Amino acid sequence: MIYLDNAGTTKVSAEAQKAMMPFFSNIYGNASSLHTAGQIAKEHLEKAREVIAKCINATADEIFFTSGGTESDNWAIKSAMEFARLKGKNHIITSSVEHHAVLHTMQNAEKQGFSVTYLPVDKDGLISLTDLENAITDKTCLVSIMFANNEIGTIMPISKIGKLCHEKGILFHTDAVQAVGHEKIDTKAMNIDMLSMSAHKFHGPKGVGALFVRKGTPVFNFMFGGAQERNRRPGTENVAGIVGMAEALRIATEEMEKNNAYQKQLTDRLFENLGKIPHSKINGSRKHRLANNFNMSFEGIEGESLLLLLNDKGICASSGSACTSGSLDPSHVLLAIGLPHEVAHGSLRLTTSKYTTEKEIDAVIKAVPKVVETLRKMSPVWDELEKGERKHVI
Repeated sequence: MIYLDNAGTTKVSAEAQKAMMPFFSNIYGNASSLHTAGQIAKEHLEKAREVIAKCINATADEIFFTSGGTESDNWAIKSAMEFARLKGKNHIITSSVEHHAVLHTMQNAEKQGFSVTYLPVDKDGLISLTDLENAITDKTCLVSIMFANNEIGTIMPISKIGKLCHEKGILFHTDAVQAVGHEKIDTKAMNIDMLSMSAHKFHGPKGVGALFVRKGTPVFNFMFGGAQERNRRPGTENVAGIVGMAEALRIATEEMEKNNAYQKQLTDRLFENLGKIPHSKINGSRKHRLANNFNMSFEGIEGESLLLLLNDKGICASSGSACTSGSLDPSHVLLAIGLPHEVAHGSLRLTTSKYTTEKEIDAVIKAVPKVVETLRKMSPVWDELEKGERKHVI
């Protein structure tokens, strides 16, 4: 099996697995308990917090553990909304290409009387800083812009966004789920107030993540029931998962430069070779892009069929976010960058990891053109395009 859906989830590294194992057998105390077993677990939990904080240039008391990126996004936005109500503000700014964890939370905010501005993006998936500045009003309480897009890999100008927000006195949250462990992040230099991350995107376990909250930034509970996480996030801590997350992030941060150089080499080969397929289009920025992300559209085919045929050949791929893979609607991200529905439907996302081999990439380069050709031969739309009865879009 060739696994190329690492933006969806990653393999848990051997190092993370090894770090976690004692917490399923020998070190199993509840970290909130006062007895020795509990305090030993607590000590390991706090060491993990320090490791994670160091990886993004934060302090340990700015890290709050959660169940993952979706919870962290919800918590950050809902907390900012509570603070906004106290200040008499009710306007939020986000982008049109956010993950649904953000977009659906924004839709909920609108139902609660908030006004939300969804900034458009250009053909590469980047927002305009001018658009952002023009959207800010005296009622704006939060700007939430993702660090890197989960579908097309485009990296937003986070430092510039953070600087603008701080100059205007506005809270800045970034969904960095796809970026943590893959891009250098400095919460201080980038003026980030809140940042979401999830362990399973950088070879840690599923079901554990964190929310960075800059010291002095108001954070309100949106869950109740215990005093864990400094009275902010109740629930018995997943010590094993947190330890695994810290070890995975430590390694990802230390190996980042080497891993990115290797994975960019792999995705460059994919772009170079699969870009030769007629009537295909690269989606997202080539310059401002995650090293492990490949996304292309092929005219005249359906992405779902493409994925199924590739799966038959032992290739695990995606057409977009795993959270919406059951939807028949085209990607909102691809529509936002200007692709028509019929082209957006024929998209392919391949995302590598440090475990991906050159031999696997060679196999994909060989397989994809054949699958595209097979699907086009079966497609009445492609037949019309080739006969000139319909105009090619790409």
